[in-house]
Amino acid sequence: MTSQTSKAVHINQHGGAEELKLVDVQVGEPGAGEIRIRHKAVGLNYIDIYQRAGLYKLPMPLSMGMEASGVIEAVGEGVTHLKVGDRAAYASQPPGSYCELRVMPAKCVCKLPDAISFETGAAMMLKGLTAQYLLKKTQPQSGLKAGDFVLFHAAAGGVGLIACQWAKALGLQLIGTAGSDAKCALALANGASHAINYATEDFVARVKEITGGKGVSVVYDSVGKDTFLKSLDCLSPFGLLANFGNASGKVEPLDLGLLAAKGSLYVSRPTLFTHIANRESTQAMADDLFAMVVSGKVTIPIDQTFALADVADAHRALEARKTTGCTILTL
Repeated sequence: MTSQTSKAVHINQHGGAEELKLVDVQVGEPGAGEIRIRHKAVGLNYIDIYQRAGLYKLPMPLSMGMEASGVIEAVGEGVTHLKVGDRAAYASQPPGSYCELRVMPAKCVCKLPDAISFETGAAMMLKGLTAQYLLKKTQPQSGLKAGDFVLFHAAAGGVGLIACQWAKALGLQLIGTAGSDAKCALALANGASHAINYATEDFVARVKEITGGKGVSVVYDSVGKDTFLKSLDCLSPFGLLANFGNASGKVEPLDLGLLAAKGSLYVSRPTLFTHIANRESTQAMADDLFAMVVSGKVTIPIDQTFALADVADAHRALEARKTTGCTILTL
């Protein structure tokens, strides 16, 4: 068995961006159901912040990162959907994408169409698949149809800008929130029907105004603590609040009586990794995402690029909400 040296980013304990250390690791051959991939670009996501800071506690030392693109170097026994030399991309457990080279499970690694660059592939998998399962699979009990209003918090972020475009393609009226006028303008430019600056406006009042007092069918909320309860007030009866992140902190325990009082509401806490738990589901979702990107209906905005060695700066920028669209690490 041969072994190669790779640069990789690890943490030895939960904490701030200063915990991110660039180290040398040895990478061997893939086992059954695994592949070895040499990365061309790596994606950065808010889940990386949660894992580093300890909101999501994982065993230490921890290899960081959840998505990347690259070229398949070796294929283990039983892997039939990929071969040596294939361009590929993934969003996948376990963490470990912040590196030059890795061995990992093959089930969530997808062949990357030639029409999609490595940079776009690295930027789009976790965020694009998240937008896919939210808009297509995380719906109110009445479903979503063209013309329906939906509210999407952090609409100028990586998931948000993809969701703005995808919602427009589906005929939905997406109301986006963001923390500045510039970010609101970005959401509108990417297909949002309306944008609300939650730093200067009461987003509940504006949602009621935009919808003629009816509220929205669904709220997609990755902000968490700061927006959760107000998001409930934006819903129409039988509406759904899908909380898929905690950028402002963990949501406080919920009094279920509020759901009754506010209109027989539904609340969900979905995660991408439940949706991509098997090969078939992963590929079907990826095919949907690839088709949207290749068609031009969804473009992937890469607004920040950092070298792998500068990953701590990338984390600080993301955590301070100084980024828009997607951020990638280059090798």
